Amino acid sequence: MPRMDAAATVVLLRDAPDGPQVLLLERPRNTGSFAGAWVFPGGKVDPQDYGTEGTEGAAPAVEVDDGARARSRRAARRAGVRETREETGLVLDAGGLAELSCWIPPAEAPRRFHTWFFLGRAPEGPVTLNPGEHVAHAWLTPREALRRHGEGQVQLVPPTWVTLHGLLQAESVQAALAEAHRRPPATYQSRLLDDSEGARIIAWSGDADYEPGRTPSSGRNRLVMTRLPWVYERNVPLAG
Repeated sequence: MPRMDAAATVVLLRDAPDGPQVLLLERPRNTGSFAGAWVFPGGKVDPQDYGTEGTEGAAPAVEVDDGARARSRRAARRAGVRETREETGLVLDAGGLAELSCWIPPAEAPRRFHTWFFLGRAPEGPVTLNPGEHVAHAWLTPREALRRHGEGQVQLVPPTWVTLHGLLQAESVQAALAEAHRRPPATYQSRLLDDSEGARIIAWSGDADYEPGRTPSSGRNRLVMTRLPWVYERNVPLAG
């Protein structure tokens, strides 16, 4: 199994008259990972994020036992706070972040990061971008962000899209945080599906084609990306 490093992403929300808004940052179009995409603040977990739990040198790779998973999650929380400060100038309280989800990319991905997503209330203050990291920012409701993506105005990657989709029904920041604290974080271990007609589909646990023969034939837990707007099909519970 190829090594997977840990990463962290922070979904920052603020209340607005038309509903909670989320902070999105635009990546440069000509360099780096997720070139041109609008993303949440975040980045790779560094060795110092592990504190006394880590080792000198490279950050420990993600392991599968419960103890290592817990250490990775705690380090990711610290990394999320650090990366948010470095990328936006906003200072967060690590204890105020709710665990939202964890994402594991398909085996075909050239670089694989086990990424923890956290949800938090945005602190007061202006957003100050780190030059070279991002070129623009916007506060948008999840519905508006998905509308712009569906019309080809902005570029999103699947974890960002699905996270925004999951926030569509949130009536306030407090309600979104309460829901995140209420349930365990969802796990999205992604699998690309082969399709003879050229459809672009990512599936997750519970989908009939995720593990053929092991799930109900009617199960759907997939993002269909063949054309805009993307469509999320799900009729199974989220996996914790």
